[in-house]
Amino acid sequence: MNIIFLGPPGAGKGTQAQLLTRELGIPQISTGDMLRKAMREGTKTGLEAKRYVESGGLVPDDVVIAIVKERLAEDDCKGGYMLDGFPRTVYQADELSKFAQIDAAVDLELADEVIIERLSGRRVCPNCNATYHTSQLGGSTVCKNCGAGLIQRKDDMEETIRNRLKVYKEQTAPLIEYYRNKGILREINCVGTVDEIFALVKRALEA
Repeated sequence: MNIIFLGPPGAGKGTQAQLLTRELGIPQISTGDMLRKAMREGTKTGLEAKRYVESGGLVPDDVVIAIVKERLAEDDCKGGYMLDGFPRTVYQADELSKFAQIDAAVDLELADEVIIERLSGRRVCPNCNATYHTSQLGGSTVCKNCGAGLIQRKDDMEETIRNRLKVYKEQTAPLIEYYRNKGILREINCVGTVDEIFALVKRALEA
């Protein structure tokens, strides 16, 4: 089964994708992983991507699409795959459809304010990388594992989160309608525990 995961930052795409790939025995493929692999292996498109990355620029669509095409042609994708972080735009989705058959697009839905509360409350240990939420810390500001002071990453600050949500709605949210029109969209309300949401994902895919 070839699956795409959609949803705003903080909706739990990564967690659910990992659970599903283990359940189905298919690889989880992220744009970042693909770019790093292509650059490491020195493929033609990987070397082109490296030129943009090293200059601090964004990798153009045509390069990213070429790398996705290369990755999906590998043996481990023959039994299915999970695309995480691609496509990000309708243009990328159109290009993807020229060389890949997508069976389902899973959209994880969560209200903006819930996402902001979830992400802005996240605290990380700079020493051992342990992650906490302020609701679980009882006012503590130190890591329970190593005692280092916890920090809030810039990505988890409210202003940054609101901007990420704005970008998502402008660029990526149109994909929801795109895949709905194709009849393969599966919408999941991400309220509940990780296991409860995963059960909904599996049920939606079985349907």
